[in-house]
Order: sequence, then C-alpha cells, then structure tokens
Amino acid sequence: MRKRGRSQLLVASFCFGTRRVPGQIVRCEDHDRPLSKSGRADAINISHKLQQLGWIPELILCSDAIRTRETLKIMQGQVRGFSEAEVHFISSFYSIAAMDGQTAEHLQQAICKFSRDEILTVMCMGHNRGWEEAASMFSGTSVELKTCNAALLEASGKSWEEAFTLAGLGGWKLQGIVKPNTSQ
Repeated sequence: MRKRGRSQLLVASFCFGTRRVPGQIVRCEDHDRPLSKSGRADAINISHKLQQLGWIPELILCSDAIRTRETLKIMQGQVRGFSEAEVHFISSFYSIAAMDGQTAEHLQQAICKFSRDEILTVMCMGHNRGWEEAASMFSGTSVELKTCNAALLEASGKSWEEAFTLAGLGGWKLQGIVKPNTSQ
C-alpha cells in the first residue's frame, strides 16, 4: 500500500456532444444525450494516457449524465484500474457545473464525504464550465479544459480534509493537462 502524503485529484471535463443528422429533429434533454462517436474514441485515448502517467484513481466521483456514465464505462473497459475504483454517481455534478463559483467547493465537499485516508487519487468527472473553473480555483492559475481533458492536481496532506486545508484555493500544484489527442 502506498504511503499517505500526496493527494492526487483529477478534475476531468467530459462534456461530449452528439452528432447531428441533417434534416432530423433530435429532441432530448442535455443530461440524457448519448456519447458521440468521437467522444467514445476520446474516452479510449484519455484512459490510456492517464494509465501511462500513473494517474489511476481509487475513487471516481461521476456526474450521472448519460454521456458521462458512458465515458466511464469505456474507460473501465480499457484500463483495469478504472474498473477497480470505487464509483459514486452524483446527480448534482451535472447542475453545479453551470453555477458560477460554486463547483470547487462542491467538489471539495463531495471528495471529503466519499474518500477515506487510504485513497490517494480521486477522479471527478463532470462538465464545463464549472470543472474548468474549479481546476483554475484549486491551482490558482487559469486552466482551460476542453472536452475529455483532465487537469492533474496534487497537494500534500494526511487526509483529503487536511490536503484541502493546507493547500486551500490556489495551492494545488497543477501537474498537467491530459488531452485525448494532439489536435486540442
């Protein structure tokens, strides 16, 4: 078992769209949109990139939107570590992303609620613009997260509560942004 000390947080924006068929009227709520073909390819690519970097979560907190669930299922099928993680689907992750300035605090509360001291890496899967804003607030630097991007953030602490207290807003180290392909 790894020693507690560094908390790794993946703030992953998975807000894929659907493809439009000319002449066809598609009516579905945004929350219920399925993952697009390019979204499926991006999920495969990002899961392998995160594995190569060693950023495999022990805890995944995921929006309950259809396309976010589909993304997670693909990632779990690609990389065993994702399927071994504890997963919680959180309905508020969808709506909080649209509320200015509230996402970072909401993520912190959810992480502290569901994590345990032995969990070192957490992945939060949700939607922009809130996820981008949260990553920026945690790191204290402007972070741009496009579809299927993950901000890799790190802080020290003996627990998640301590990591958030010690780092505060702006104190998390941004280790990088992972993108599914080089065209982004």
